[in-house]
Formats: sequence, C-alpha cells, structure tokens
Amino acid sequence: MRFSCLPLLASAALAASPTLIDNVRGAIANNDFRSGAEILQTYRSTRGVTPEWLEALSWMGRGELAAKNYDQAEKYAGQTYELCVAEIKKVPLDRNPYLPTALGAAIEVEANVLARRNQRSEAITYLQDQLKTYYATSIRARIQKNINLLSMEGKPAPALQSVTLAKGKPVLLFFWAHWCNDCKAEAPILARLKSEFGPKGLELVAPTQKYGYVQGGIEAPPEAELRYIEQVRQERYADIITTPAPVNEENFRRYGASTTPTLVLIDRAGIVRLYHPGRMTYEELRPLIAKLFPSSS
Repeated sequence: MRFSCLPLLASAALAASPTLIDNVRGAIANNDFRSGAEILQTYRSTRGVTPEWLEALSWMGRGELAAKNYDQAEKYAGQTYELCVAEIKKVPLDRNPYLPTALGAAIEVEANVLARRNQRSEAITYLQDQLKTYYATSIRARIQKNINLLSMEGKPAPALQSVTLAKGKPVLLFFWAHWCNDCKAEAPILARLKSEFGPKGLELVAPTQKYGYVQGGIEAPPEAELRYIEQVRQERYADIITTPAPVNEENFRRYGASTTPTLVLIDRAGIVRLYHPGRMTYEELRPLIAKLFPSSS
C-alpha cells in the first residue's frame, strides 16, 4: 500500500502525538496487529476516545486491508466511522486535523473491502452516498479519488477550470503541491517523458492549488502563496511546466487529487486511460504513454 506525502500542516499535527499514532503504525508495519490493538486499548482506557485515537484506529483498518484481512478491515472501518460521526456532532469535522484523516480512511477502507469482494457497483454507490454527505468538507476530494479509482478509466475526462485540454492530442495531467517531495521526485521522470513524447504531440498539464501556507508551514495569504507557488515552479519544475501553473482548488476536488502527485493520462479522444494517485516510475508510465503513439516502441 503506497501513501502519499502529507501536507506540512497535517504532518505537524501528527507530530503532536507521535507515541500513539507512530506506535500503532509501527506495529502494523511489523504485521503485529495484536500489539496495535493493545496500544489502542491502553490509550482508550486512560484517555477515552480522542481525535488522535480515531486516526490511530483508522490505521488499523488500512493495515488490515493491505494484509487482505477484509473482515477485520471492515470491522475497524465501521468502528472508526461510527465513532467519528459521534465526534463530529461535538466538533465540526474540519475543526480538528485528525478527524478528516480518520473519517476519510474509514470510508476508503469500507469501499475497498466491497470492491475487493467483487462488489464494485456497491462500492461506487456507497462512495457516492458519502460524497453527498461530506461534499462541503475537506474529505470531498478523498472520496472522489476513490470513486475515480473505481470508475474513471475508460470514461471522458472531466473538464478543468482555468485550463482547456488540447483536442486531438494525448494529455498527461500532473496534479502537484508546492510542499510535496514526491512531486519533486516525479519531475525528472516527467521531464524525460516530455522530451521523448512531447515532439510527437503529448501535452503535459500541471494543475496545483493553494493550501494556505508557504515554506515551513507558515500561514500565508493567497497572494503570498501564489508567489511562492510560482517560485517553486521555476526552481523545481521549469523543465516540465514552462508557464505559470493553473491554480484552482475545484480541479483537485473534481479529480479527487487528495494524493499528490496524482497522474491522469488522457487519450486523443479525451478518454481517461490512467488514473493513478501517487508516484510512478519511468518504467511504469512510459509503456502506457507509448500505447497512445502506435509508432513508438
């Protein structure tokens, strides 16, 4: 299971309680779910259900899903979801940095369990219902991501705001964030692919969005963050993004780009052929692009 780099503010929130969350994740990494459950039980017996505990609990669901223990994954997801719903009756979802992660993970795990039990249509219906419920919250993009993972490939690409996709040409979308180290690591791979397939007609479009802060997680007004985004583009992405990047939060929500980078490959007819949250290697990405250029080996 591959996880993207987290925004700086979320990372700072995690650091506020490293013992609980890190210890649970450490147990999961060692495939020691019993120890993870014991850590959670001990914490709850002394401090009760807290948003931090809920995020740690959500990692148990993700770990069991990765281990293909679907009954246990579903159990943890259901428990996390139920307790998160109770918690957000007291505290708005986006008022605490742990709650969106916990609730979003619970929804994601439940949908993935359904999909892996060959209940794809039920998984999509479940996600669509959750999207309606949490449409006005920060987890909208994460829910949309999971809908897209199950249904976007083979469908027409959604329109982007502030940018028009080239007609009759393959397009590679690269959703990136100024704080994202995985995005920076992907840049040389995309530059290589652009130099190879750009002359044949491949268009590379790199949308981004504002996060409310700049380097070091320092809060910043939109004007300052836009200047910082342009600075990062020039320093890190000049080879692949030759003009100021389109900055629009709705594009991220529409494409479910809660993970950065997110890569989307669109063919000449405007049909999505790849939807991939997270990094890809040159060896993984090149054959998929080459298929859109029959003369390429």
